[in-house]
Amino acid sequence: MNDKTRKIIHIDMDAFYASVEQRDFPELRGRALAVGGSPDGRGVVATASYEARRFGVRSAMSSRQALQRCPHLVFTRPRFDVYREVSNQIRAIFKRYTDLIEPLSLDEAYLDVTEDKQGIGSAIDIAKEIKAAILDELGLTASAGVSTNKFIAKIASDYQKPNGLTFIGPSRIISFLEQLPIDKFFGVGKVTATKMKSMGIHTGKELKEFTENELIRRFGKSGKFFYHMVRGEDNRPVKSNRLVKSIGIEDTFETDIKEEQEMLKELKVLCEKLEKRLEGKAKQGRTVTLKIKFADFTQITRSKTSMFYLNTTDDIFQQVTDLFDKVEMEDKKVRLLGVTISNFYDADLEKLNNPQLRLF
Repeated sequence: MNDKTRKIIHIDMDAFYASVEQRDFPELRGRALAVGGSPDGRGVVATASYEARRFGVRSAMSSRQALQRCPHLVFTRPRFDVYREVSNQIRAIFKRYTDLIEPLSLDEAYLDVTEDKQGIGSAIDIAKEIKAAILDELGLTASAGVSTNKFIAKIASDYQKPNGLTFIGPSRIISFLEQLPIDKFFGVGKVTATKMKSMGIHTGKELKEFTENELIRRFGKSGKFFYHMVRGEDNRPVKSNRLVKSIGIEDTFETDIKEEQEMLKELKVLCEKLEKRLEGKAKQGRTVTLKIKFADFTQITRSKTSMFYLNTTDDIFQQVTDLFDKVEMEDKKVRLLGVTISNFYDADLEKLNNPQLRLF
């Protein structure tokens, strides 16, 4: 990399929740472990250890299905407070090298180390030091991808998991992407991959044969993204103040709910939890969205935008109640409820610009 080339690192923790549990509880080490809900109900796997992944257990899989694939699978409930604390400790390690950190979740982030604090200069050496610090200080492993943009760095971090380090320099980007299987591309899910394969697209090289207009016609707006990604083109900067567009919470019930009063009771609990999340993020929003998934897995969402900014349980619940009253339940059973708030503004900036603003 020359002096004008950006140096981007993508750090992705290995089986993060499961690895933390195995670190903290020695009896779980080396065992097939799933962090998530119980298989006796409607639990879902949040993260599976690598021992469990060998049996086909994956995140977002139902716990019951996971147990069928791996009969000796051990389940443990997630401890999100612990994961957040560990995530903060990882972030502190990142800050030794750069302030340009863009978290994607608790367990992964982009780092721009073009100008690193310690004057190391080599992004590969920085990635090695970060991985070593995470292992020595926290007892966890991470995989790292190093390249000239975010898209390639993210693909690279996934290339040699777990505990991998992959560097894809400018001269290798095109050849690397051309030989990469299409379902290894970030942003290409199972459905899209199946559609691409039906079109004869199995690798990046075959995807590259399609024009931008052809891809847009076949895949809509995503086609434009696919056209540029296979050419390694990504000019997005690493944003340390990544904008939060919405904050939500949802719950899948052990058994279907039929009584509307019970549904409203559950929605009130969700609104209380949402208020705490909003408080933690110092956010207020105007648009409330209600999500309902029925027993037959059909799903609806209903949204309402208020004249005022909302951040309290009572105000949010009032909007949710108004939305819920307009849904024709027809004795339908419900398996999931969710509440999301969006349409935020920066409270501090608004107060500065308009001291007379009344907050609701």
